[in-house]
Amino acid sequence: MRWEYATTPLIIHTTTQILNSWGDDGWELVTIIPGPEGGLVAYFKRPVSN
Repeated sequence: MRWEYATTPLIIHTTTQILNSWGDDGWELVTIIPGPEGGLVAYFKRPVSN
């Protein structure tokens, strides 16, 4: 299986809406880590259509 990946910064007061929006588009949350300049960054993956 092939995957595509994406990252997005998370804004604390809208985290749930951001994660639900990506999930509605078929993205699976892989991890959330501290960003290089503060804040949080979410990493997502989803299968690539062949």
